[in-house]
Amino acid sequence: MRASPLRGAAVSGRRAWAELLRLPALFTVPGDALSGAVAAGGRPNPRTLLAIGSSLCLYEAGMALNDWADRAEDAVERPHRPLPSGRIRPSSAFTAACVLTAAGLGLAARAGRPALAVAAPLAATVWAYDLALKHTPAGPVAMAAARGLDHLLGAATTGRPQKALPSAAFLGTHTLAVTTVSRRETRGGTSLRPLAALAATATLTGLVARGARGTRRAESTGAGKRTATAIAAGTGTGTATATGMGTATGTGMGTATGTGTGIATRAGTAIAAGRPTLAPDKPGLTPDMALRTAMAIAYAATAGRRYTHAVLNPSPPLTQRAVGGGVRATIPLQAALAARAGSALTAVAIAALAPLGRKYAKKVSVT
Repeated sequence: MRASPLRGAAVSGRRAWAELLRLPALFTVPGDALSGAVAAGGRPNPRTLLAIGSSLCLYEAGMALNDWADRAEDAVERPHRPLPSGRIRPSSAFTAACVLTAAGLGLAARAGRPALAVAAPLAATVWAYDLALKHTPAGPVAMAAARGLDHLLGAATTGRPQKALPSAAFLGTHTLAVTTVSRRETRGGTSLRPLAALAATATLTGLVARGARGTRRAESTGAGKRTATAIAAGTGTGTATATGMGTATGTGMGTATGTGTGIATRAGTAIAAGRPTLAPDKPGLTPDMALRTAMAIAYAATAGRRYTHAVLNPSPPLTQRAVGGGVRATIPLQAALAARAGSALTAVAIAALAPLGRKYAKKVSVT
């Protein structure tokens, strides 16, 4: 039984829009807000979900606007793209970019003023890149800023975005490297760009795997600032002594340790309350450290292998594959940053997006 012409046209239309919006790359977006939320010291919440929706809309607005702005160039270098091939009208792509931008800002407004304060410059950066900056030296920097702002958009929903600035810088550096390589993806011809991207990937891998300052202490001891109470109790005749800054006396047998003031509450019990001295870090690999290291290695492998191929042979096909590998490597980097912030559950949730991205990348190109 033959498929109807109308059904075939509908399938062709959906595929054209999937190519225009680069569907597989969409899976690299939610991890920005999720990792940003935990990097700011909070947990993902309903406002974070709104921020993810805003990020998705603004990201896809940028994709549609990118092809609209590059339609003349694509007619020469990529005639198979949806606009030069005639499968999607330029006016439809521009309208989609406008609608998606408005939707993204609307969702950010629902997430709260702090989120909107980040989403507005993010949208401006996206439009500035596609319409003016893409083919200038400032192009890769603008793309890096957009990815960093997307990370801070998630941070704005759970805490102070300033706390997420270091991880935003990591994501921005990665995006800067990928964008720099992508500027030669249709022509190839140089090993310097993928080589620089490879060096950036190695540096980021080391920084992320090492963890944030203070992370290893918390992982190995589970300690933090708190007030503890030590109790010495017993029967018979004796003295309970609190060692530290203060004393505790009473009738009983035992020793209460702590730093604070000890008071005897009743016969047989002495209590010393105060701030205990934290034990030194214990050596060994904790589950959080193992997860962070695994995600960092996955990031290095995903990006590094394709970059290495492009260094050895900077042809257009291998350069395009290097760009695709860099885009997909964003997901394990986001997961590593979430693990670095101490949120293993968020890291696992982000990492789960990678197989979906790989699945759809077999059907639709990410570049």
